[in-house]
Amino acid sequence: MSNATIFDKSAVRAHRDRAAGSLGPLQPVLDDLAGRLLDRLDDTKTKFTTALDFGGRGTIAPTLQARGMQVISADLSAAMARIAGGLPVAVDGEALAFGDKKFDLIIAHLSLHWVNDLPGALIQLRRALKTDGLFLASMPVLGTLQGLREALLEAEHNLTGAVNPRISPFPDLRDCAGLLQRAGFALPVADVEEIELLYANPLHLLHELRQAGETNAVQARARTTPPRALFPAALGQLPQRDGRAVAHLRMAVMTGWAS
Repeated sequence: MSNATIFDKSAVRAHRDRAAGSLGPLQPVLDDLAGRLLDRLDDTKTKFTTALDFGGRGTIAPTLQARGMQVISADLSAAMARIAGGLPVAVDGEALAFGDKKFDLIIAHLSLHWVNDLPGALIQLRRALKTDGLFLASMPVLGTLQGLREALLEAEHNLTGAVNPRISPFPDLRDCAGLLQRAGFALPVADVEEIELLYANPLHLLHELRQAGETNAVQARARTTPPRALFPAALGQLPQRDGRAVAHLRMAVMTGWAS
């Protein structure tokens, strides 16, 4: 990972602003994904009182508050922060002005994959933890939406002779624990949740990505309207199971402690 500008921060913010009003239909999926991460809290007997919810889309803060914690909900999008459930704070993902040793728990759920300087953000999050504080994060890793990525590349090449990045690049699972260690976390661990989502109408996959604020924000993306036939051609090539299109999410779960 480097601090190269891979993502267009203004586009990420705009997508999350728009998604703040459209998350309702996705709530069951969002709750399931958050539950897979929050289950890791049951693996420790540490009592947490002050927590940072970084980018949780309303699925993290309410659960932490129900456990008796005071929660700040931070997001690049002020609109998303307001619906997240904790005390809302709009932040720049690469300039987190929280100061040192403010929280004994930080949870970054499916938000770090849009940060250009991921090592730098992890260092700042580690510094914001109190001694013996826990960092718990999730992010999509290599293999996520691979079928859609390949289908889009092939369809665009067939239609235009060119290709454009339309799916975000993801880190390799093997790199995740190393990133935590590089940022100074103790006892870094990263494992993966393998999740399959099935769609009777594959167009709903694109709709859900938009509703979640996960549409293309790669800096090098094409700024022109894609060919009308692109998405139907690509979606028709997605893997199938029992007559439904399959989309894969490989969600890394990362834990580390502040020492």
